Amino acid sequence: MIWSVENLPWLPVAPEGFRARCKAIDSLDADRGAALLALARHSLDVNKLARLAKSLDLMGADVLPLKSFKLGLLSNATTDLLVPVLRGTALRHGLALQVISAPFDQAIQSALDPGSEINTGEPDAVLVALDHRGLGLKSDLSGSVDSTRDQVTRALEHVEKIRRGLAAGCGAPVIIQTVAEVPETLFGSLDARLAGTLRNIVDAFNRGLVENIEGSVDLILDVAGLARAVGSEAWHDPTQWYLAKLPHSQRFSPIYADHAARLIGALRGQSRKCLVLDLDNTVWGGVIGDDGLEGIVLGHGDPMGEAFLAVQRMALDLRDRGVVLAVSSKNEDANARLPFRSHPDMLLREDDIAVFQANWIDKPANLRAIAKTLNIGTDTLVLLDDNPAERAIVRRELPEIAVPELPEDAALYPRTLLSAGYFEAVTFSADDRARHGQYQANSKRAELAESNTDMDSYLASLDMTIRFAPFDAISRSRIAQLINKSNQFNLTTKRYTEADVASMDDDTDLFTLQVRLEDCFGDNGMISVVICRKQDAFWDIETWLMSCRVLGRKVEQAVLQEIASRASNDGATELRGCFIPTGRNELVAGHYESLGFSAAGEQGDNTLWYLNLNDFHIDPPPMKVVRADG
Repeated sequence: MIWSVENLPWLPVAPEGFRARCKAIDSLDADRGAALLALARHSLDVNKLARLAKSLDLMGADVLPLKSFKLGLLSNATTDLLVPVLRGTALRHGLALQVISAPFDQAIQSALDPGSEINTGEPDAVLVALDHRGLGLKSDLSGSVDSTRDQVTRALEHVEKIRRGLAAGCGAPVIIQTVAEVPETLFGSLDARLAGTLRNIVDAFNRGLVENIEGSVDLILDVAGLARAVGSEAWHDPTQWYLAKLPHSQRFSPIYADHAARLIGALRGQSRKCLVLDLDNTVWGGVIGDDGLEGIVLGHGDPMGEAFLAVQRMALDLRDRGVVLAVSSKNEDANARLPFRSHPDMLLREDDIAVFQANWIDKPANLRAIAKTLNIGTDTLVLLDDNPAERAIVRRELPEIAVPELPEDAALYPRTLLSAGYFEAVTFSADDRARHGQYQANSKRAELAESNTDMDSYLASLDMTIRFAPFDAISRSRIAQLINKSNQFNLTTKRYTEADVASMDDDTDLFTLQVRLEDCFGDNGMISVVICRKQDAFWDIETWLMSCRVLGRKVEQAVLQEIASRASNDGATELRGCFIPTGRNELVAGHYESLGFSAAGEQGDNTLWYLNLNDFHIDPPPMKVVRADG
């Protein structure tokens, strides 16, 4: 089969008896969410995705380990056939998706009406899916530059009205599509140069759209880029538009839905963090243990050697944008490291790898060890491995790990991995750029911990500096990102948009805290976020989350000491906290108890805790404390 993004080739093909498997899931008494998620991790057509959505409807509230998400949908096209495909696809990204659709071609009316179903339905986000027809974009060959500029301005103002209406009505983040260019041209190649052609007008609109939402909490779904990837002539199906007003050819609904769902997943912190690389026939051609340094295929002048260089270049590009790199290879350690140290054409070096696992232990065990060393969940890993047998074993033993199918041609490895969208992002910050170095330093800290038998001596040897500051505009994006991505060390898993975080700046009833940590190995960046609501005699800890990469360093004691000190100075005599289990935060089930809180009872599945500040005492960890106020 020819590699094509529309077929989602990074996913394994659908299993035999798909419909029967769905029926079997429908009849399960437990673990239906996990079974549905496992089935969704295949390349599925529109009918199979719709069948998954039907199974989701039968589940009711029993959706663990899936995360609920409510999406508003505004479009000038018919979306009835698209909605079940979106919902079935979202399962693949760990989401139990509900969709509130506005009436056909009623985008502006639904956005501006406070009583519309979209505005009253409390969506978590709203997708504005308008094409050139819904925005009134059309050719204008009058020769007036002002006329075509005015057309683009009117379209951008139309989108802005929708954004403002939704901001006032439901307050949810807005996901706005770029517009796919039309394949038909009036002048041929000259269309790209003439201001009045539809192709030129669409390009101008897309540029203006990106500029207009720069710095806002709203997001872009790049449909224009997707349409270019599959071919705009195939994307636009005039017959389907005139017959049923379908937004694009039905054959592309699965890949469109995957792009939309991965963006929503990123908004919910579902993006992957670490790329784990196999070595032989993945990073270089051949087997280093058999072929030796001179025998592996790598470098310029050889088609396959250049293909493997492209794999390495892609890995380095991902590292530079914050993805952590690790190695898991069945090899002798010395042999596996030899090309990194001695091959003249090798782009990757040992310093680029945060965790290097080369041994004869099975892949699942090594992947667990990598996740443990990095203090991240196995569900944040992506394994790039050319061996289909190894891929199958990992999928069976650790189904939460993303394992893309790879074509036989190594030249297509980078395209396959990047097209899968495992590392979809909604923001990009300085902390993201520094993340690989932070995790690499964590490995060195682990080595130092093993060499110290006394924990206090180990902590003292780290020479830590902790920095406390309230939320601020500069860190707002990173704060929102951490809130939405942290799942394991998160007491309540409450989610806030960047707009929500901004509104906290002026709320005098809130105490906010961002925490950063440095040590002798480097800057860990922002590692904790706390939000407390002041209730006269007590403070209610509404959000407390931490990065798992700083576990075991008594940072939580230092954070609690800071909260308690600020609360006491404000006149409070008690702290109150709540643990809300989510299925992914068992790590902190005993958090409050370990810090000296007393149980205050239960509220449903949630456990309530309190701490009397008059009797509070905690041994501070050995670290320097720096506060924003000096």
